[in-house]
Amino acid sequence: MRELFKTIYDTLCHGNDLVLCSIIASSGSTPRGKGAKMVVFADDSTLGTVGGGAVEYESIRHAKEALKSKSAFSVGFNLTSNQTADIGMICGGQVVVYFQYFAGHDEQAKAMFLHIAGLFDRGINSWLITHIAKGGVWQMGVYEEDSGLLFAQNIPKDIVLPLLKSRGMLQKGEPAYYVEPLTQAGMAYIFGGGHVAQELVPVLAHIGFRPVVYDDRKEFTDKKLFPAAIHTITAPFTEIARYITITHNDYVVIMTRGHQADYEVLEQMLRTEACYVGVIGSRHKIAITNKKLFESGITEAGLSRIHTPIGLPIKGETPAEIAISITAELILHRANMNEESE
Repeated sequence: MRELFKTIYDTLCHGNDLVLCSIIASSGSTPRGKGAKMVVFADDSTLGTVGGGAVEYESIRHAKEALKSKSAFSVGFNLTSNQTADIGMICGGQVVVYFQYFAGHDEQAKAMFLHIAGLFDRGINSWLITHIAKGGVWQMGVYEEDSGLLFAQNIPKDIVLPLLKSRGMLQKGEPAYYVEPLTQAGMAYIFGGGHVAQELVPVLAHIGFRPVVYDDRKEFTDKKLFPAAIHTITAPFTEIARYITITHNDYVVIMTRGHQADYEVLEQMLRTEACYVGVIGSRHKIAITNKKLFESGITEAGLSRIHTPIGLPIKGETPAEIAISITAELILHRANMNEESE
């Protein structure tokens, strides 16, 4: 998503118009849910997707109309069973796509999209706010947890605050408001930079986690191994608190080169507020480690926080398969946390 917003910024800087297509409501079986985005450029090229098939075909056509008329509007699509079958779905559904025209060299839009692209490196909770009124009148802004509403300060705060959820929210009416999450606070700390970590980091980064790799061996924190990582840290496993501070928004994945290092990291992590702590390893290793942790003062409640063997049980064997298993568990954990917060 960061690349999509950065491309929008670059396109506007070159003086080229574009239309941003966003799904703002969906129900039934649809290929993409709320928040899915596609950009249609003046040269007819596209970036992103609103699901493919009939919806995407028609969305491109409507986006070209928005480019010609320099307007903003929404269109509802009712997918038939034949249309959904074309894109791998079973039964019909409904989606509403909002089309927003942006003019090249629009200084306000350029500033906003540059700001949005930068949010993905900051690790804060933020939301994209779209104010939709009749006649194609609209505003767009960003709400940040610490700074409040930016770029559209006249949108009433009492309207926005109840819509700040972990998924897109559409408040219908006149005017209407669509609020969707942009970025979430927190890091995914990967302790150990071996083969599984090298497969895991790019996948986590691709789905919105912010991976940081920590190892006591310099050759396993080489940024060339982890171009998708936010940071890499070379430091002793016994002194983690000297180098990073783990918060309640952070995920911890432990996969060092040996049992002792795993234990050293785990013993420290269970004394933090990390929202997720997972450890790779066999059940035999887990039993031995838990015994040592208990003897070091970690309670039964603390031990119950550990996700191990880490990952969902998909019988993965290769580093890439294990990385997918771990990623799936983190996705599930994040989704469950988001549901509990609403």
